[in-house]
Amino acid sequence: MGNFRVLEIKQSVFEDNDHQANLLREELKKEKTFLLNVMSSPGSGKTTTLTKTINALKNEIKIGVMEADIDSDVDARTISETGVKVVQLHTGGMCHLDADMTKQGLIALGTEDIDFAILENVGNLVCPAEFDTGASKNAMILSVPEGDDKPLKYPLMFSKVDLLLINKIDVLDYFDFDLEACKERVKKLNPKVEIVTISAKTGEGIDKFAHWIRREIKNWNED
Repeated sequence: MGNFRVLEIKQSVFEDNDHQANLLREELKKEKTFLLNVMSSPGSGKTTTLTKTINALKNEIKIGVMEADIDSDVDARTISETGVKVVQLHTGGMCHLDADMTKQGLIALGTEDIDFAILENVGNLVCPAEFDTGASKNAMILSVPEGDDKPLKYPLMFSKVDLLLINKIDVLDYFDFDLEACKERVKKLNPKVEIVTISAKTGEGIDKFAHWIRREIKNWNED
């Protein structure tokens, strides 16, 4: 009775992806290309944040951007207005990117003359956190209107990132968002995470994000 095999497919998929991600990181290290994976829920301000940051850095760093989405090229068109290299990645209905998809995007982008590659991941707080893309570092954006309880609801995402940007602080007075409580919740999940408050609309805090990027690129190339 019960003469059948049980295959742990999910575990196998993750193990294979982790292997591919580590290989990709090694390649990027040799090429001296720093890859930042940026995640968030839809409407958090990813594209606006990246546009402001790219404009602050593009005259000193060679930048390329991969825009991932289930469909449409709206964000890629917006980013292209900054003048940096950009490619649109369509996931065919999948709610995340994995290491192989990221590598395909990097090949299309061309990393030979890119110092800083940005992956704007598919917008949601669940699936993207589960898959290692091969990025040098991971960042996420949480916007004030989303609420300070998101670290409690989506702990995996907050525990995976190296940098948390809390965006839309210009509307902090209009929402029931406890900034210090949010920071405390995140730090309990991820003691090593760095937290920067920004307003992509006004530009507040973008200089701090740009400084973090400069520092991480320097460390990536020196290690």
